[in-house]
Amino acid sequence: MSLSKVQAESIDLTATYAFSGTVTDTAVRNLVLLQTLTASSSANLSFTSGIDDTYKEYIFKFINIHPETDGARLQFQGNASGGSGFNETVTNTFFNAYHRENDEADPTIVYRTNLDQAQSTDFMNLNQNTDNDDDSHTSGELTLFDPSSTTFVKHFFSKAVTPSNYSPPYMDNDFTAGYFNTTSAIDEIQFKMHSGNIDSGTIKMYGVLWSLMV
Repeated sequence: MSLSKVQAESIDLTATYAFSGTVTDTAVRNLVLLQTLTASSSANLSFTSGIDDTYKEYIFKFINIHPETDGARLQFQGNASGGSGFNETVTNTFFNAYHRENDEADPTIVYRTNLDQAQSTDFMNLNQNTDNDDDSHTSGELTLFDPSSTTFVKHFFSKAVTPSNYSPPYMDNDFTAGYFNTTSAIDEIQFKMHSGNIDSGTIKMYGVLWSLMV
């Protein structure tokens, strides 16, 4: 099928146009900002409200997370409704790809068995490590699906990017995916470093609203 283009200057934007044809199953994903937490030498950043059955999908965007402790990993856990302690049972995978600034070694993809979990109640790792100097920090996003379901376990996946000053410096791209092994609703999520405080950075929580274009 050929693609027809219309020059912008040929359209009268004050007029009303009707289009023929049918648009089928065309969906638009709208992100609704629900909460923003900003760290300042914080032990953790905790989302303890706003996770409910309003949305089937939640996205947490972590932006320029900088640790106080060198080599610290960003982590997260959840609480089931009415629970405490951020210690739900989780199974997840973890792998990363990295490439050094000086191109000294071949780009590498590695499955990290030391960073995955099998039916553990520990916090889950979102990246491999973050240096505490000014040109190292972690950014990325975590997606949580249907956390208010009381029928199914709760799936999630995450991707993160972290520049590291390990000698020689490299760029690290981290991926994790898994599930909270509970059919209870998850209504709280906490982020923290595996060692020390979060020196600075921002985490934003969005609800995902899908709508159909007709």
